[in-house]
Amino acid sequence: MCLGVPGKIVEVYEKNGLKMAKVDFGGIFREACLDYVPEAELGEYCVIHVGFAISVLSESEALETLDLLRQIGTLDEELGKT
Repeated sequence: MCLGVPGKIVEVYEKNGLKMAKVDFGGIFREACLDYVPEAELGEYCVIHVGFAISVLSESEALETLDLLRQIGTLDEELGKT
């Protein structure tokens, strides 16, 4: 299964002409493309799906979603921890 997972943007930069970010998923950091959500800014939360930010969401929505993913046991799988 492949889900979109909320993560916090901790760094924004350009790479090969694309707006990119370093995203924190509770201590696991991944790179993501922000070109689909150019309004996304440092410190905000985005839903990341296969390396692309697909929407911006509030911190409360992000934390609630992360908690639900932990409860159903899919968060580690989605972040490649298993």
